[in-house]
Amino acid sequence: MTGLSAVCHHDSEYTGDDNDMARGEGKAADFQADGLPTPRRWFAIISVSLGTLASCLDSGMLNVALPTLSRELHAPPSSVVLLVTVYQLVMIMAVLPFSALGERIGLRPLYRMGLVAYAGATLLFFVADSLPALIAVRTCQALGAAATFSVASAIVRSIYPQATLGRGIAFNGALGTISASLAPGLGGILLTYMDWRWLFMVGLPISLLSLAFGRRALPDPHGHSEPYDFVAAGLCALTFGTTVVGLESAVHGGSRVAAAGLVAIGVVIGTFFIRRESRQAKPVFPVDILKYRPVALTTLAWFASAVVSMVVLVTLPFRLQHQYHYSPLDVGIVLAAWPFAMAVAALVSGSLSDRISAGILGAVGLAITAIGTMLLAFLPPDPSQFDFVWRMMLASIGIGIFNSPTSRFIVLSAPRPRAAAAGGLSQTSRLAGQTVGATLSAALLAMGVGEGSVPPLISCALSMFALLCCLLAWRAAARGPATDEAVATELTVA
Repeated sequence: MTGLSAVCHHDSEYTGDDNDMARGEGKAADFQADGLPTPRRWFAIISVSLGTLASCLDSGMLNVALPTLSRELHAPPSSVVLLVTVYQLVMIMAVLPFSALGERIGLRPLYRMGLVAYAGATLLFFVADSLPALIAVRTCQALGAAATFSVASAIVRSIYPQATLGRGIAFNGALGTISASLAPGLGGILLTYMDWRWLFMVGLPISLLSLAFGRRALPDPHGHSEPYDFVAAGLCALTFGTTVVGLESAVHGGSRVAAAGLVAIGVVIGTFFIRRESRQAKPVFPVDILKYRPVALTTLAWFASAVVSMVVLVTLPFRLQHQYHYSPLDVGIVLAAWPFAMAVAALVSGSLSDRISAGILGAVGLAITAIGTMLLAFLPPDPSQFDFVWRMMLASIGIGIFNSPTSRFIVLSAPRPRAAAAGGLSQTSRLAGQTVGATLSAALLAMGVGEGSVPPLISCALSMFALLCCLLAWRAAARGPATDEAVATELTVA
């Protein structure tokens, strides 16, 4: 049975020549299937895991601290929320440009530079005494995090043997999910006994440990001497930046004319940007990788699944509190089921993805999510907490089953010299999905339909759309790459 286990094994110097890629030069023997040797591999795994842990803990704890920051800085809550939105905005603007920079200077140098920037910005929280200063520091933190995230997937690809890569990706993803779910509780404990500035210090020792473990263990840098395309990097940032700011402005009380104008500007810049990138040998926006139809369809499914997760997680608390009169504690108990179920499912699915087609696993996972979200839409007249929890877990298990094989497939879809671009594509599509999901949730709440069955029904429809994308991608991969496709692949038989 042939599926989305199609991977590229071309490890020689990548020239960006579409003809070479379409011929599929380079076989499995050329791929460094053994990854890093042990014990170096274990030190590298610890380094990347600690980097993921630092960023996820920091972001999760900040959400808990927002009311405290509003009070301490004498700033309105709507302004303090900028500390969250600016982080997400910088991340989505910077990941792909940093991925291209990682290909230019090497993955390890950029990863370490990102950790240093993140740790240095963390120290500045002790001297920042106003909201504008905190926003500036948070921006620096986001740039450091974007640098590490942009190459993390490519580094993981180089660390693990191909036979266990799915498990490696699943472990790293599950670690981020679990740490993000534990972060609010840890943040609440720290705020109870310490000054709010110490909340940000948690990531500092973890980042330093990641630097220490990765100093010699991370894969050796293999950059290239070609000039960095600063124009493309700027166009990429402008495309995502103007579009996201326009969407956020539209649902948060801004001028609709101005919001529509920003979105239109983003579309115009993006159109010009993508056309320009299609003529580049090593584009910042990986149009060369997206020319392979299964990758494009899988990336679209990845984006839709991120929208689904965000819509459920943002709107369900309002439904629980306003429609069913749940206390904040009860809401927290229900929501806690989502990340833990997803993390466990991702670990199991990651192990299976090393042997079973990503198309099969992804389709199964999305079908389960569609069922779970449909059941969330149609609850019994007087639902218990358990009625919510098992439906939530069913939906999140499906997302977990989908995530690990999909991430593995996208990362392996490119030649090794373009692995950072593939990883950046994966991260950016996820961030874009989260942003659109949050914006859609805000719009539904503003229209007065965000606290009922409409959000889970929309999530169910999006899950079915992602499922269709998975099946079409599986079918396209089974047919084999077309002669004009720009990604060399070797289909594996499950």
